[in-house]
Amino acid sequence: MNYPKLLLVLLISTSAFSQGKVEPTPEDLEIANVLKTEFPDDEVALISSVDLITFDFDKKNMQVTVKQITDEEMINLDSRADIQKYCFYDGESEITEFEISYINGKKAGFQINDEAYKSDDLFHNDSRVQYADMDFPLNAYRYLTHVKKEYKDVKYFTSLYFNDDYPIQKKTISVTIPDWLNLELKEMNFEGHDIEKTLTTEAENHTKTHTYTLNNVPAMYQESNAPGPSYIYPHLLILAKSYTRDDTSVTLFDATKDLYGWYISLVNSLQNDNSALQAKVNELTESAKTDDEKIKNIYYWVQDNIRYIAFLDGIAGFKPDEAANVFNKRYGDCKGMANLTKQMLLEAGFDARLTWIGTKHIAYDYSTPNLAIDNHMICTLFKDGNTLFLDATEKFNALGEYADRIQGKQVLIENGEDFILQYVPQAKASFNKETLSYNLTLEEDHIIGSVDRHYNGESRSQLLQNFHTLKTENKAEFLEFYLNQGNSNIAVSNIDTTNLLNRDQNIDIAYDVAIKNAVSSFDGQIYIDLDFDKELATHKMEKRKTDFIFSSKKDLESVTRLQIPSGYKVSHVPANISISSDNYDMQVMFKKEDRALVYKKQFRIKNAKVATSDFEQWNQFIDQLNALYNDQIILSKD
Repeated sequence: MNYPKLLLVLLISTSAFSQGKVEPTPEDLEIANVLKTEFPDDEVALISSVDLITFDFDKKNMQVTVKQITDEEMINLDSRADIQKYCFYDGESEITEFEISYINGKKAGFQINDEAYKSDDLFHNDSRVQYADMDFPLNAYRYLTHVKKEYKDVKYFTSLYFNDDYPIQKKTISVTIPDWLNLELKEMNFEGHDIEKTLTTEAENHTKTHTYTLNNVPAMYQESNAPGPSYIYPHLLILAKSYTRDDTSVTLFDATKDLYGWYISLVNSLQNDNSALQAKVNELTESAKTDDEKIKNIYYWVQDNIRYIAFLDGIAGFKPDEAANVFNKRYGDCKGMANLTKQMLLEAGFDARLTWIGTKHIAYDYSTPNLAIDNHMICTLFKDGNTLFLDATEKFNALGEYADRIQGKQVLIENGEDFILQYVPQAKASFNKETLSYNLTLEEDHIIGSVDRHYNGESRSQLLQNFHTLKTENKAEFLEFYLNQGNSNIAVSNIDTTNLLNRDQNIDIAYDVAIKNAVSSFDGQIYIDLDFDKELATHKMEKRKTDFIFSSKKDLESVTRLQIPSGYKVSHVPANISISSDNYDMQVMFKKEDRALVYKKQFRIKNAKVATSDFEQWNQFIDQLNALYNDQIILSKD
């Protein structure tokens, strides 16, 4: 029989529903109502989520293995919902069981898919994902899910989080540690959370079980520009320090030196044949007059000529590629680019070292030996008693400049069998100074004049990054679009810039501007919209739960000088506004100087963030700022 497609879907859904015999009970509806009250923005919740963690030993490979079993009971909080239940794995782990059942235990008929994981942020990785597309046909409809994931080596089992994609009524984490395994559960971000802990000893099995329980756990926040999860969610760091088998103790990651020892073993296994690099190094250094010039030539060549890719593939996620491979392919991940930078500098006679670092996305430092503490590699250069950090993935950072994402972070520098710990220097917001200067006059119903812009630090490097991602023929068009922000009322002409190929030089841009629809006249008065940039207008922190993290510290100074036409006076300007906190200083002011009205904005984001504790004050200022942006300057006849 040929059913219409929609009817066929309904028949299948009805059949599955009837076979499951899982129609929600009044008790289910009450649970759903309670959870919806607690979590009004969520459509699905977990009544319970239980992680059971156990450890075993692989004698063949001499590795501690991990088994993680996760059982969850899911409930719908809306009239219906469609979600995707998923679990990731990779070359160091596998999913051995993935099951979804009705609440009565009968298997639900959802297809379990298994695919390579693709991400715009990763060029290549060995991650895979198993997932099922699930539908909840009714409010309070429930499913049971069961996933077993096994890790081949405990070093890759790094953390356990209490929060999930969905809110959880009761979260339980149970970790059973055998006596032969020395493993610490380091409690992170537990403050402010009522986490119940119990310890059970089983003498017969020679194990200790640590159980953690937390009720009413909100879902992980789906917010842009948020801190990394290690800053904000309660979790356990898994620190496997050593194991004892047959009266022999084997150290894993008991201290920083053990983590470094594993890292350097991967580096020492490289076969760096630098013969392919030597001609290029000679070319880059032979005409250089100083050592600094040699270093810059090498560093900038890697920045300009090696395409950065993100690469994650088992052991290759931690082991750098040989320098010659990166040089010949002209692409590499951060580790490969760091190794190429190091080897080229070594060929030029400098003391260069590989360096591990966790970006600001990660909360930890190297006092905690765990593979989750770093996610990046750079090159360190020691010269004349000074330390320089070289990150070739930052395409337009000058030598001695560091991206905000690594400033202040601890680094682990190779030093033979030993290691060196240092910190990347931090720059103040003023290092990234951006200034705008408008000199304007009225011409009938237009505003005309000249503009000067100056970019320093990361405001400069970010502009260059955007500029150089475009094809050559689009660069003039880009500059015009960048300067008028896509506003068809603003005509930009006579653009003059400093050398946009020289990252050692701050950027100056000068141009002429003609602005339409910013002036209107009525009954002897002139009304003027004087702000064309409206910085931060959209940055109100509404319903936000986490700090807002900017890409870098900001220091903007904008001065607009408008010549007052003869026969007119300023009869209205918006009120001056200002705020200040540990994270920012902001002010907007107007003043009259001779025959000009001066409009000045100063926005300084000192720590590249607006903290949640700032939100009330910040939002009040943004409301005032938008009111100011929407207000008009009024000139009246004398």
